[in-house]
Amino acid sequence: MKKVWFILLFVSFSYSQNFVSNVSKVGTTAAVFLSIPVGGRATAMGGSFVSVANDASALYWNPGGIARSEGIKAMFQYTSWLADTKFGFIGVVLPVGSFGTLGASLTTLTIPDMPVTTVERPEGTGEYFNANDFALSLTYARNLTDRFSIGFNAKYIRQRIWHMSAWAVAIDVGTLFKTDFFGGMTIGATISNFGTSMRMYGRDARVFYDPDPNKYGNNDRIPAMLETDNWQLPLNFQFGISTYIFNSEASKLMISTDAVNPSDNYQYINAGAEYSFRDMFFIRGGYQMLFLKDGEGGLSLGAGVKMQIPFSDMKVQFDYSYNDYGRLKGVHTVVLSVEY
Repeated sequence: MKKVWFILLFVSFSYSQNFVSNVSKVGTTAAVFLSIPVGGRATAMGGSFVSVANDASALYWNPGGIARSEGIKAMFQYTSWLADTKFGFIGVVLPVGSFGTLGASLTTLTIPDMPVTTVERPEGTGEYFNANDFALSLTYARNLTDRFSIGFNAKYIRQRIWHMSAWAVAIDVGTLFKTDFFGGMTIGATISNFGTSMRMYGRDARVFYDPDPNKYGNNDRIPAMLETDNWQLPLNFQFGISTYIFNSEASKLMISTDAVNPSDNYQYINAGAEYSFRDMFFIRGGYQMLFLKDGEGGLSLGAGVKMQIPFSDMKVQFDYSYNDYGRLKGVHTVVLSVEY
């Protein structure tokens, strides 16, 4: 356990040295959809969920969190994301006894059809193009002790725009440690999207090249392919703590905070809280991207309800969250979770 924590802290320290300057790296990575937050609870709590990670959204926030799952869990999310894009997430968690816990998830981002325009035809050519991204993830997690758990995600990532596409593979590593301090404070840490770079390929990169435009009579339409550049994935280190202010059978109040160190932006902090009544009704709030220079994050609010299906061991939970993104306006998230 000490070795794992040492490695995570060492990587975080070494990694953070790249951000001592005042130069932002926004817009310098591929597959930015991997940074879109997942889960009605997590988004309502301002994204401060790395140390909470006790539902199916842990597949995104901290794969080590699914190790403590006591039953089968599934989550279905739909979000009307920024600029009329559509974001979706499906995750399933399956405990397999002493072997550990397995999980799988699918993340998608789709962009609606848009007209193709050119310099000669700025009103449109009559054609339309679209784009979509997706990531398929397989997860394994295990409790190393009664307090410490660790989990791993293996991802296949693909992006496509019209006739061009790119792919990459990556891993996430997450840990969770429960203490006896301050009402059972839990500490979580995760490194996400450590993997290969992405490069666009496809027929839209095909051009006709004239090797010597000053020479007449030569072939001025030699087929060639433009070589696109490589772009790194949005590597992210996140460290968080959470604890209960009070914890009784009737009501609970949990607070949490995360420190985030992304490769394509400055560091910032997320903070949130969740009040639950008889583990059936939930009210949540938080604030995302605190202290982020030129950040568009803001207040987040949400609520949830959990119901037991009559004559069954199945529980169904509905969660809603609203997140303010400043000039980019607000985002509404609806999540359905099932536990058996």
